[in-house]
Amino acid sequence: MSTDPLLQPYQLKHLTLRNRIMTTSHEPAYGDDGMPKDRYRLYHLERAKAGVAMVMTAGSASTSRDSPPVFSNLLVWKDEIVPWMKRLTDDCHEAGAAVMIQLSHLGRRTRWDKGDWLPVVSASAEREPAHRAFPKVIEDWDIDRIIRDYADACERMQAAGVDGVEFECYGHLMDQFMSPFTNTLPAPWGGSLENRARFAMEVLAACRKRVGPDFLLGMRYTADEDDKGGIDAEEGIAIGKMFRDSGMVDFLNVIKGRIHTDPAMTDVIPIQGMRSAPHLDFAGRVRAEVGLPTFHAARIPDVATARHAVATGQLDMVGMTRAHMADPHIVRKIIEGREDDIRPCVGATYCLDRIYQGGMALCIHNPSTGREGSQPHEIDPAPVKKKVVVVGAGPAGLEAARVAAERGHSVVVFEVADQPGGQIRLTAQQKRRSEMIGIIDWRMAQCQAKGVEFRFNTWAEASDVTEESPDVVVIATGGLPRTDILGAGNDLVVSTWDILSGDVKPGTNVLLYDDAGDHAALQAAQAIAETGAKVEVMTRDRSFAPEVMGMNLVPYMRALQDKAVTFTVTYRLDAVRRAGNQLEAVIGSDYMKLERTAQYDQVVVNHGTQPLADLYLALRPLSGNRGAVDYDAMIDGRPQPEVAGFQLFRIGDAVEARNTHAAIYDALRLLRTV
Repeated sequence: MSTDPLLQPYQLKHLTLRNRIMTTSHEPAYGDDGMPKDRYRLYHLERAKAGVAMVMTAGSASTSRDSPPVFSNLLVWKDEIVPWMKRLTDDCHEAGAAVMIQLSHLGRRTRWDKGDWLPVVSASAEREPAHRAFPKVIEDWDIDRIIRDYADACERMQAAGVDGVEFECYGHLMDQFMSPFTNTLPAPWGGSLENRARFAMEVLAACRKRVGPDFLLGMRYTADEDDKGGIDAEEGIAIGKMFRDSGMVDFLNVIKGRIHTDPAMTDVIPIQGMRSAPHLDFAGRVRAEVGLPTFHAARIPDVATARHAVATGQLDMVGMTRAHMADPHIVRKIIEGREDDIRPCVGATYCLDRIYQGGMALCIHNPSTGREGSQPHEIDPAPVKKKVVVVGAGPAGLEAARVAAERGHSVVVFEVADQPGGQIRLTAQQKRRSEMIGIIDWRMAQCQAKGVEFRFNTWAEASDVTEESPDVVVIATGGLPRTDILGAGNDLVVSTWDILSGDVKPGTNVLLYDDAGDHAALQAAQAIAETGAKVEVMTRDRSFAPEVMGMNLVPYMRALQDKAVTFTVTYRLDAVRRAGNQLEAVIGSDYMKLERTAQYDQVVVNHGTQPLADLYLALRPLSGNRGAVDYDAMIDGRPQPEVAGFQLFRIGDAVEARNTHAAIYDALRLLRTV
């Protein structure tokens, strides 16, 4: 029996959990018409097979038709969900993991133009800024109907064989009743804490009556809104004791903060550059004072922090949800003594930001997550050993080298710089985003353990590559920033890379023209603003930084809004010319014919990258496939056609300007069949 605190079993009422690690409820948006079909099932099953004690499915599965999905929520108000959930549950049970699901009515945290276009309801008429709907004040018949919907949903999930359900009581309808910020109802539903808690308690009572005593019911609730005038810690602990004393709640899952805006949600679910486990001590206080089994997850990205949480008695079960998106095999690697082999969560929060923009959750550097059916996490050995040459040691090149080496091939990597990383290394120079280097460090460690040969400080020519007698050549040379986008004055501007690398000193009155909308622009704006300079960020788009997305935007705004930074949208930079010792920007618009000018002492352009493709073009006529990729084979997971001579591929930004996930995904799906 292991002495590791994380590997100790835990008895939750009648249910024995095999260790202390769980994935907490979250919605990866893998559902199909609101049903957890194969993609959804395989995602959770991967973590169950790798040893996690419990998979908590579905972030806020919808209990009612007037709680329409805003990020592909499961629809537990439909009877047809039962067989789908049963298959998921049976598979995970067979793998040794418990299964629960989170149920919720979103209340005002949705929109009236989703689903069946029914009115949004809440305990007040106050709009939630994040989703913008002005809710109808809930009526008594709504309350009766929704309580009944909760009980029906519980009964469906019991029929599906899940071990229990967790109710969402933070930011959603239950909490909208509970919080003074969002409850303006008269008694018996508003006013005193007892009245504000009445809705949650009646839901619990109806569900407990429907499912009986042996079905687990838990509450994920806001125990401190951390906002003056809302639920404070004392009232939150009192709420926890109400749940305990009701005899109907089997566990608590502790939340601190609010989620009504992007900044508030980012404090609840911190991203990279923010403190790890910021609410852990508070969750421990709730556990100590309330006494119910206590779960918690909020940026617990590493095994050491998780082990501390359990060893010190602050949590009974520790949630490592984003960490398991990066590496679903964490528990297995702990058991096998391979903690150094765990792929790190770098806190990029590409996963959640995609969900909140209507996409499915993807890990920035594990493209198998969510694609378990087509891109398994394990790499199979190749039937024949080959020689693979990779040019470029950025994220794409390192992934190509890693996968090829996992397949058993002999791999050589050429890199012009003296160290690996590519654009990631430039990004990681900013202190707040320094964790991004974990994408590189993990791959370097994997490559070195598998005997990959690196040749740094080497500008590879075609002859260098062909002298290796390769079977496969992968060009991962990335790109360089493109700034030649103006009608005139391209020689007068600098790139965001120039600023971030320190090659160009920031000016004092700077125009940063962002025509890509990605991190590079805001990172450069922050670097310039922190010198005390005046910065105008201009874009022709209708909003700025659309590729950065909601939660990642928050730290930038916190770094920029108290400085001399302005944002100008819907204007286009057409040209730059000299005006004495200043630069004159000629500004136009896509919306109408206009021309205005403004003066700056520096103009910075952010327009993505242009591929470094010279080596690829030189090798293409020498290769057997002329650089061609059989897309059908790549997508279907079949090997590329055999050719006489070497196969030539290019990946990542050497093809076109995209992002880190796309570059790594290119490498994985091409190299896993070589």
